[in-house]
Amino acid sequence: MKLSERIVRMAPSATTAMAAKAKELKDQGRPVVSFTTGEPDFNSPKAARDYAVRAMDEGQTHYTVNAGMKELRQAAADYYERHFGLRYGVNEVITGTGAKQLLYEAMGCLVNPGDEVILFAPAWVSYFEQVRLFDGVPVIQDTQATGCIPDPQQFEKLITDKTVAVVLNNPNNPTGMVYPHDVLEKITRIALKHGITLINDEIYERLVYGVSFTPHLLQLVPEARDFVLNINGVSKSFAMTGWRLGYALGPEKLIKAMTSMQGHITSNTSSISQWAAMGALKESEEDVERMRKVFEQRRALVLRLLADIPGLSVLEPSGAFYVFMDLSAFLGEGKKWATDVDFCEAILKEKALGLVPGTAFLSPGHVRLSYSCSEEQIVEGVRRLKEFLA
Repeated sequence: MKLSERIVRMAPSATTAMAAKAKELKDQGRPVVSFTTGEPDFNSPKAARDYAVRAMDEGQTHYTVNAGMKELRQAAADYYERHFGLRYGVNEVITGTGAKQLLYEAMGCLVNPGDEVILFAPAWVSYFEQVRLFDGVPVIQDTQATGCIPDPQQFEKLITDKTVAVVLNNPNNPTGMVYPHDVLEKITRIALKHGITLINDEIYERLVYGVSFTPHLLQLVPEARDFVLNINGVSKSFAMTGWRLGYALGPEKLIKAMTSMQGHITSNTSSISQWAAMGALKESEEDVERMRKVFEQRRALVLRLLADIPGLSVLEPSGAFYVFMDLSAFLGEGKKWATDVDFCEAILKEKALGLVPGTAFLSPGHVRLSYSCSEEQIVEGVRRLKEFLA
C-alpha cells in the first residue's frame, strides 16, 4: 500500500502523542502527572447536560442540516452580540465537530496549492500541518524577540501576492499571551489593506486574567468584517472537550463554502452535542466565570512555584491555561539534553511528568505546561520538574 505524499510528510500532533505516552505510563501503574493536554478538569455545565438529556428523551437523534441547527446557530450569534456587540445572521454561522474541523475547512476553502498562510510562532500544532494538507505554504513570523507578541510591521513585510490568509490565535496557545489592543488593530488593518482573510481563532476568549476588558478585533476595526472568520467553540471555556462542538462566524460566502465542504466530511456534527452547546451558550454564564476564577488561581500558583526554579525562564501568561517555558539554559551541546524533545521524553520516563516540547509549536528550546488540572497535581508536578532540573 502506498500512502499519499501529504500524509507521509505530515507530522503527528505532539500534544496528543505526549498525552498518549503519559496515559500509557499511567496504565502501567506509574503515578503520572500530565501537563500535556489543554483539557479542563471540570464537568460540563449542568445546563449543557440537561439540554442533551432532554434532547435524547425527545428523540432529537437524527440528522440536522449540515451547518447545524438553526436554533444553535442563532444562540452562537446571540452570544457574539451579547459579549461583543457584533451582529451575525444564522447564514453567517456554522457549527462543526470541534473548532479544529472548522479551521481545517477554512483552509480548504481558502488555500490553493502554492498559496501562503502567515502564522505567528509559537503557534498551535495543527495550523502548520493543516495549511500543508492543502498544499499551501506556511509562512512563519517568529515573535519570541518581541515577547511572543506579533510585530505588525514584520507581519506586513511577509505579505506577498500569494498570501491568502493569516491566523491569529488570541489568547494564544501555547504561550497564554493576550495581544494588546493596538497590535490587534494594526494587524487587522493590515490584513484589510491587503485583502487577505484573517482567521481569528479565539477558542480561549473567555479565559483572560488581570484585565477588565479585552476588545474583539472587529470592535476595533468594524470595517474588516467581510475579511474576518471567527473560530470558537465550547471545549475550553465551557469544559466540553468531549462533546466536540465548535462554531464559526464570518462572511456568508465563506460560511456557505465551508458548509458545502462539511457536507462531504461529516455532514452535521452530533445532534446531541448541538443541543448541549445550546444549553451552555444560553444558560451557563455563571459556570464559565466560576471556572475562569479557578484557572486564575491556578495560574498564580504555578507562576509562584516556577519562579523558585533557578535557570528557568518563564513567560507570564494573561490568558488560556498554559505556561511557556524557555529551557535553553539546560539544553544543547555539553548539556544533559540536546533538545526540548529529548528533555520531555526523559522527564516523562524518569519522573512520570508529561510536558509538550516547544518544537511542536515551532519554538525549539521551550516546553509548554498546561495548568488545566488540580492544584495538588500542579504542586506535585512542579516539584518533580524542579527536582529533575536540579
